[in-house]
Amino acid sequence: MKDVGKIVLAYSGGLDTSVILKWLQETFGAEVIAFAADLGQGSELDTVREKAIATGASKVYIEDLREEFVRDFIFPMLRANALYEGQYMLGTSIARPLIAKKQIEIAAREQADTVAHGATGKGNDQVRFELTYYALNPNINVIAPWRDPHWQLTSRSAMIAYAKQHNIPVPVTADKPYSSDRNLLHISFEGGILEDPWQEPDPSMYVMSVAPEQAPDKPTYIEIDYERGDPVAVDGVRMSPAQLLAHLNELGGKNGIGRVDMVENRYVGMKSRGVYETPGGTILHAAHRAIETITLDREVMHFKEEIMPRYARLVYYGYWFAPEREMLQTAIDASQQQVTGTVRLKLYKGTCSVVGRKSPCSLYREDFATFEKDSVYRQADAEGFIRLNALRLRVNSLCRRGDHG
Repeated sequence: MKDVGKIVLAYSGGLDTSVILKWLQETFGAEVIAFAADLGQGSELDTVREKAIATGASKVYIEDLREEFVRDFIFPMLRANALYEGQYMLGTSIARPLIAKKQIEIAAREQADTVAHGATGKGNDQVRFELTYYALNPNINVIAPWRDPHWQLTSRSAMIAYAKQHNIPVPVTADKPYSSDRNLLHISFEGGILEDPWQEPDPSMYVMSVAPEQAPDKPTYIEIDYERGDPVAVDGVRMSPAQLLAHLNELGGKNGIGRVDMVENRYVGMKSRGVYETPGGTILHAAHRAIETITLDREVMHFKEEIMPRYARLVYYGYWFAPEREMLQTAIDASQQQVTGTVRLKLYKGTCSVVGRKSPCSLYREDFATFEKDSVYRQADAEGFIRLNALRLRVNSLCRRGDHG
């Protein structure tokens, strides 16, 4: 590692990054600037500035990135209908490249030669942070304390002792039964009591949603307006991207929407059990797919379905700023030019059902699809279509029977 002069640390104000801030100063004798990103985690940021200064940070940046997060990261991902391994809506994955991007920008502004993060050596976040660092500044110096040979604080008790020793102003409490990460798209829970995949999560754990059993007995109907693949209004009221997602989080949460409990494959090679709440994102995923069903050409839709898993893996693995993700995004965005219209949904006890869709760009034609008499489709033409498509099947069947004619 090159000589370290000034470090920009991705800082949350919790025990881990507060200890890391002090450890970086002691280990490298460097000035440390703390950076916290406001991605919609709410009151968690209330005391961050005071904690960072009290722990020794020379400067603290707290940046409100909520609108940028939803507009430039979440919405492009939703246009792709991205789900990792069929379930995970990538709430943590999509936040990391934005945090890392801002870290690099602050490092350039402050003429810092080094960035640091608190991700462990067993998780995905270390990859997501560092791939972004190097994509945006190939010469940046990176410190990952959990992988550093000088790091000896390998347990929570050791970190608590270090915090007491250095008068670090963080709550010193017993182990949480799990770890969590929250932003405008979701909240995640993993580790601790959740490491047993047979163990059902404690109902009191959930933050953004009520249990479906406790949701209202009357369904909630909503309408979402889309323009070129992005949601712009709910029930006729136009909102900014962050406002819209926050509003749907509230509606979805009240109706028990968006809970997922899954075992996923981490990029670093192990399986991990994660529990997620993504109420607004779940609604937008269902709504976007619905508006696409009447506005996308069949082959375009099928092509999107084929590339979606690859796109989702790129986001999950941390390749947001890789050329292949950007190439896929260009193709996806080109498909969205006519994805405009309105979707009506019913939210009821944990379910999100599409009950209506309409668009001025609709490719659905009732006069083509009707079972009644029509003048645009000659049913007799289907015979030739079927016989031509069956030709290879017939030839295979003849060969299997030994009839080589």
